[in-house]
Amino acid sequence: MQFLVMVGELSRFAGRVIAEAFRPPYEFRETVRQLFELGCRSVPLIAASGFAVGVVLSMHTRASLARFGAEALIPAGLAMALVRETGPLTAGLLLSGRIGAGIGAELGAMKVTEQIDALEATAVDSFRYLVVTRVIACVIALPLLTTVMNVMGILGGFAAETAITGVPMRTYFRQAFSPIQFSDLIPATLKTMVFGFIIATAASYLGVNTTRGTEGVGQASTRSVVLSSMLLILANVLLVRIIFFFYPA
Repeated sequence: MQFLVMVGELSRFAGRVIAEAFRPPYEFRETVRQLFELGCRSVPLIAASGFAVGVVLSMHTRASLARFGAEALIPAGLAMALVRETGPLTAGLLLSGRIGAGIGAELGAMKVTEQIDALEATAVDSFRYLVVTRVIACVIALPLLTTVMNVMGILGGFAAETAITGVPMRTYFRQAFSPIQFSDLIPATLKTMVFGFIIATAASYLGVNTTRGTEGVGQASTRSVVLSSMLLILANVLLVRIIFFFYPA
């Protein structure tokens, strides 16, 4: 019963976020600040992780395709795997840890120290200022960070391949990008906007409903990561199915 209550409250919270996001006035300055904090500061993590994922995928792909004498397909297979699924999902899960925990802890600390009440006392719409701005920033940042993940993953794959076979850069990237079409890239990247909405909304919901002082702040941070990751994985299953429905090829 408590789970169903939380689902209902979270759904109502998400609906309010969507409604407030399209209603003026807009907090442009705070949104830009959150975009920097949540997006730009995540670039090193995403870039390093993407490069490492590309190296590992290249090694595993080589070990599999070498059995069939299909080493020439390694660049194309790696690029397709990164662009269509591995890049978006990995970026989403990484950012659900960094961004989700950060939002949950930050808003939770503001809740228990009554800073949110202080904002309301100064006639500031705390929901719009604290929640909506973070959600919009995440929705914008996730596709951009996913693109960084894909690019660095392909670079990591090139680094692994050139270290093993000495393949020229021009040849590798021509083979990697030749099978990729916009129907592969655009839907997979845009679905991360949904990931960003899920991460920021779940973390904000748990943050603004924090109780029990500093202990509650820690729990809000942990639960934000767990809840956003679970919802992200479930949403990914549905989104992949929807993408295959509209782009069956």
